[in-house]
Amino acid sequence: MANVQPIPEGYHTATPYLHVKGAAQAIDFYKKAFGAVEIMRMAGPGGKLSHAEVKIGDSHIMLSDEFPEMNVYGAQHYGGSPVAVLLYVENADKTVEQAVAAGATIKRPLADQFYGDRSGLLPTHSASNGTSTRT
Repeated sequence: MANVQPIPEGYHTATPYLHVKGAAQAIDFYKKAFGAVEIMRMAGPGGKLSHAEVKIGDSHIMLSDEFPEMNVYGAQHYGGSPVAVLLYVENADKTVEQAVAAGATIKRPLADQFYGDRSGLLPTHSASNGTSTRT
């Protein structure tokens, strides 16, 4: 294992790992809504995804399907999530329009914030009712 890099090339120190119900659908949504590039996916039992990775901008996001037998659940199971994935983009208005065209619903409309960001709130994919993305 002498050739293993402690931080893989192209990754940052912290990488979100999302467990979602419908990981394949989430990946499709991320591609349409945010221009995500699929890096890899590993099939799991019963057609589920045991591990997948996408890249949005310069950041990787890892995800998998729910696996109740391993006590791994997505936000829907809990009725929501205290976690948000923030996307910093060049044009928040354009990105939200693209996400809505891909099926997202706006939970909080875009607005200029007192701290300088322009942000809004929308679910990360159409099957989600909890985990959110702020743009």
